[in-house]
Amino acid sequence: MSKRFLAYNFSLLHVDSVKLNEKWNYPNVISPYFRIYYIDEGEGFVSTRHEKIKLEPGYLYVIPSFTLVHLFCKQYVSQYFLHFFEESAEGISLFEYNRKVIRTPACETDIANFKRLLEINPGRGINRSDNPTVYEKNPYYKSYQELNKTVSDPVYFETQGIILQLIARFLNSNRFKTNNLDPAPSKILDAIRYIQLNLTENLTVASLARRANLNDDYFSRLFFRYTGQRPLTYLHEKRIERAQYLIATSSLSYTDIAEKTGFENQSHFAKVFKKVTSLTPGKYRQQNLLEG
Repeated sequence: MSKRFLAYNFSLLHVDSVKLNEKWNYPNVISPYFRIYYIDEGEGFVSTRHEKIKLEPGYLYVIPSFTLVHLFCKQYVSQYFLHFFEESAEGISLFEYNRKVIRTPACETDIANFKRLLEINPGRGINRSDNPTVYEKNPYYKSYQELNKTVSDPVYFETQGIILQLIARFLNSNRFKTNNLDPAPSKILDAIRYIQLNLTENLTVASLARRANLNDDYFSRLFFRYTGQRPLTYLHEKRIERAQYLIATSSLSYTDIAEKTGFENQSHFAKVFKKVTSLTPGKYRQQNLLEG
């Protein structure tokens, strides 16, 4: 795990301490970055399609990137929060096979780490709104990431170290379990990277198997063994993740989004989108706009 873990780089987006009320109520949030919360007072909730998780004082929570959630609070919740982008040398997320909200008891070091992040990265709160549809925009991401280039080397490396420490707390959680104890073969890792970097191409199981110099059926079975998904299912999910991001952060037409995510036409895009998310693209955009 150590070599793989050190292949990751994390880019700070936001860190702050906030007090939220019943206005913190945002459905169908799917962010291209990670969220980590430490709750110190009150009570909030994070719901996914499969479960409802209570945000309680004394606990840390992580929401991996591209995890569809509903964020809400009935009365009052006070939280420290950290948002950051993840970059992997292999092109595979550390949480690739565990897109779940994970909770773990906080310790004194975690609280000290959040306070230290705030101390060395002042002014990195959202500073606009707690509504994701307001602050989840490409220009906003870029403006905040540009700040990372202006910090000193000591601050940059200390920030990286603290984020690594906080992520490690969830890797120790019982809920963080990979599908396989043995590492995926290089041909499967290469196929995953290729899919993620070439979503707009005409990718098929046959073409991916040819790249790996494997029989179609054997490649598909091998891919399933190490990812838990068939290649086409994995491809569709990655395309829809990208489509959700584009819908939430741009005004592109569905035809344009279908083209930018590798679907042959808007009809096929809409069909797969609903299969993966249980929502039509229009309903997904409408729900985001209603919260704007």
